[in-house]
Amino acid sequence: MAKKFKTKITEMLGIEHPILCGGMQWISRAEIVAAVANAGGIGFITAESLETPEDLREEIKKIRGLTDKPFGINLSMVPEFGLPERTLQFCDVVVEEGVKVVETAGRSPEPLLPKLKEGGVKVIHKLTSVKHALTAQRLGVDAVTMIGYGAGGHIGNDNVASFILLPKAVAALDIPVIAGGGICNGKGFLGALAMGAEAVLMGTAFMITKECKIHQNIKDRLIQTKETDTALLLTTIMNPIRCMKNKLADECLAIEAEGADFEKIITTVAGGKGQVAYDSGDPDGAPIACGQIAGLIDEVKSVRQVIDDILTEADVLLQRLNGLAID
Repeated sequence: MAKKFKTKITEMLGIEHPILCGGMQWISRAEIVAAVANAGGIGFITAESLETPEDLREEIKKIRGLTDKPFGINLSMVPEFGLPERTLQFCDVVVEEGVKVVETAGRSPEPLLPKLKEGGVKVIHKLTSVKHALTAQRLGVDAVTMIGYGAGGHIGNDNVASFILLPKAVAALDIPVIAGGGICNGKGFLGALAMGAEAVLMGTAFMITKECKIHQNIKDRLIQTKETDTALLLTTIMNPIRCMKNKLADECLAIEAEGADFEKIITTVAGGKGQVAYDSGDPDGAPIACGQIAGLIDEVKSVRQVIDDILTEADVLLQRLNGLAID
């Protein structure tokens, strides 16, 4: 049996393994989040994938029928999702339903913190720079997830690789740091812990699992995706998002190159296109968020197998490293 890793994050969240499944738009619903929880990690239901706060309440009830392990809620405030008032209503549901942890992203979590802290909710803020991590710490978040340049989805504008970002964040912060982006196996997991991270957060690796409800056509396309087959969209509006290269990505890049305005760019990528693609299986009709780590994934596993394989490989690597040390 592989070794278990006890960290500040496993203790804070009451989980078995320091492995998190980040909130993924249209994807992180009760079924896959429960699968991660039952395998010893923790995942986050994306509130913004749901239409109303009451829909979130129903999703929370649904997951409690699938697992008795800890789970969280992702609260995103990226520009295309609208004003924070709706997100504050999601906060009310989180507190009322007794959810113990949220993942925040997109903008400063400051407007959400009073309600969440009053409700005893742990807040993990997801960001891309040490500067903003220091601000989040000052505001009172409990931990931060540092997203490196190779991650899928929104990656920020600093373009700093995880091997630099993580140790700088760990040195600068007093709260736990979670490593996000570029991790799908024991090598990445152990490397992140070696750089001071208290846990890892994965997205693409959990997209390509049996429990993930996206269409098999999308999974097959992701399996074929190399580390060089991603593109950064929305860079001209200072909101870069890493996606799999496809027809929609090419279209977005083309209109950005022509100098299109904010509204035209957002209209091209938003409007629920992702949900339609994930359901229909059209790998070219939507921006498919995808990290460079897709180049290391060559099969569809179960969520439990993904986590077990990470821990087994990390155990073997740890023994190898210990064997390399000379007195």
